[in-house]
Amino acid sequence: MITVTEATATAGALKRLTDEGVSIWLDDLSRKRISTGNLAELVATKNVVGVTTNPSIFQAAIGSGAGYEEQLADLAVRGVTVDEAVRMMTTQDVRAAADVLRPVYDATDGRDGRVSIEVDPRLAHDTTATVAEAKQLAWLVDRPNVMIKIPATKAGLPAITEVIGLGISVNVTLIFSLERYREVMAAYLAGLEQAAAKGLDLAAIHSVASFFVSRVDAEIDKRLTVLGTDEALALKGRAALANARLAYEAYEQVFAGDRWSALESAGANRQRPLWASTGVKDPSYKDTLYVDELVAPGTVNTMPEATLDATADHGDVRGDTVTGGYDRARADLAAVERLGISYDEVVGKLEDEGVAKFEVAWQELLDAVTKSLNSKGVDA
Repeated sequence: MITVTEATATAGALKRLTDEGVSIWLDDLSRKRISTGNLAELVATKNVVGVTTNPSIFQAAIGSGAGYEEQLADLAVRGVTVDEAVRMMTTQDVRAAADVLRPVYDATDGRDGRVSIEVDPRLAHDTTATVAEAKQLAWLVDRPNVMIKIPATKAGLPAITEVIGLGISVNVTLIFSLERYREVMAAYLAGLEQAAAKGLDLAAIHSVASFFVSRVDAEIDKRLTVLGTDEALALKGRAALANARLAYEAYEQVFAGDRWSALESAGANRQRPLWASTGVKDPSYKDTLYVDELVAPGTVNTMPEATLDATADHGDVRGDTVTGGYDRARADLAAVERLGISYDEVVGKLEDEGVAKFEVAWQELLDAVTKSLNSKGVDA
């Protein structure tokens, strides 16, 4: 049984994070989470003001079949293709989650209350198809608080610009490098300029840039462990935070420039940095590491539920832990480079792997849905 004191402490940790200007989003979604009222409960009791999804999340949710039986049966009777079936199930979940979060969206003038859905990961290197899929998903979900996720691949950059230029809000995903992050922000500004030229309301367009965290440590720590020197081992667990902090520095620089000022005066919203992949991969690290150490105003932290619960229970929210650490961050990344670990090679590898992992998860989802449709006597 939770005591009043314990409940206050739980609320306090997450409230402090919110008070510091960090929006707490949940990095998970399933039909069961919606139908049982769990999502609404997290909004009411744990300061959750948004939801992110990805192919892996949907693969886990829909692949289990729980809560999707009736819709699968209906889709089978209709004889739809497996791609259409998956699109119908995922957009229904996102639509329902968007409805749960609509009061948050209204209360924050569209800043939060957002639910993200990703374009088919197989389109990550096809600009034209990504734009077409983004338009289709926005139309299917048909909620003002949806965000369409587009990967920050080379082909994704012009797609981001075009989709923003159409007035569709975008969550840019799979950002690992500082250079690519600057390209993403430039793509967003270009999209706003296109939207303005069309006479669209810039205030209605929102965007976040999902900068991945724990995967950077997982890859670099592995290499540091192989080196095995005292110097190398002392750098473990520092590269991801350094990378994210320098991303925030880049954000501050871009959104203080003349190009942004002109758009801001026309009503545009900043593209907020979103810390993604914030569950620790190394069990020896504190489970709230990528929450405690990435507190900065105007950011989003999307957390798996385990990380959300851990933050509520024992998160150490002690104010801004980002903006004073730029010099240390540069020094940490430089130290890693001096040991022969190439930053550019690591972040390039992580982007390729990120796209590939989502493609695999999507294919596994398609296979699971195909099996379900076939079991009902339909050739998917």
